[in-house]
Amino acid sequence: MGNDQNEYVTDYRSITIKTTDGSTINGKVNLTSKQRVSDLFTESGSPFLIMVDAVTRDGSGKILFVNKEHIVWAEPEE
Repeated sequence: MGNDQNEYVTDYRSITIKTTDGSTINGKVNLTSKQRVSDLFTESGSPFLIMVDAVTRDGSGKILFVNKEHIVWAEPEE
């Protein structure tokens, strides 16, 4: 059962985003190998950005699916 070839590798990067309603969200996004944070916005076919360990004014530790059309800016923490 423990086949190492099928294990999912994660590479989380911390980012902060600002949405069109003025909310600021801090969290992490998962990147594939050789992917940059900017690629999530320019090359991904998905209309949503998935954030884990997200912190909003309503709480923390959330998983959020944020519609990219509602993101004003994003800042990666490098």
